[in-house]
Amino acid sequence: MIIPIGAQNAYVINQGISREHHMTTASICFLCDIILISSGIFGGGALLASYPVLLNTITLAGIAFLTMYAWQFIQNARQPVENDMSTPTMSRGRRAVIIGALAVTLLNPHVYLDTVVVLGAIGGQFAFDERVAFTVGALLGSCLWFYGLSAGAARLSPWLSTPSIRRLLDILMASMMLFVAIKLALGLYTRLVAG
Repeated sequence: MIIPIGAQNAYVINQGISREHHMTTASICFLCDIILISSGIFGGGALLASYPVLLNTITLAGIAFLTMYAWQFIQNARQPVENDMSTPTMSRGRRAVIIGALAVTLLNPHVYLDTVVVLGAIGGQFAFDERVAFTVGALLGSCLWFYGLSAGAARLSPWLSTPSIRRLLDILMASMMLFVAIKLALGLYTRLVAG
C-alpha cells in the first residue's frame, strides 16, 4: 500500500536525490506512520468509516492535494533540459525539510485513507494480540520502505539527477498522482451514488 509513488514517496525520493536531510525525511514519514497506522488499527479506522461526511471530505481534499502536486511535477518536467539537478542549488534547511515532510504526510488525505481507513479496517478484524502482530508487521514494512527509498535515492542521486531521468521521474510521479486522484474520485462517486 505504501509503495505506489504518491506525494509522500515523491517527496522522500526528491530529498534523497538532493541529499538534503533525506534520513530526517524518512524518519518523519515513519514516525507519522507509527501514529496513523496504530490509531487506525486500534479504532480510528472504524471511527472514520462511521462518519461518511468526514470520509468524503478527506477524499475531496485528497483529490485536490494530489492534483495540485501532480501539476507541480508537470511544471517541473516542462523546465528546460539545461536545468541539471546535479549542479549545486540553494540548500534547504532542516526545518524547511521537516515542515515539507509533515505537510506531504499530514496534509495528504491519501495517507489517512491508506493508513487509518484501509489498514484500520483490515487490522481491526483481528483479536488484540493479532492486531499487535499486524501493527508491528505494517510498521516494519513502513520502516524498511521509507529508509530504503531514501537511501536508494541518495545512492542513485548522480544518475537520477540527470536532466532526462529527472524529467522522466517528474512525468511518472505526476501520472501516478493523477491516477490516484482519479481512483479516489471514482470511489467517492460510487459512495455518493450508493448513499
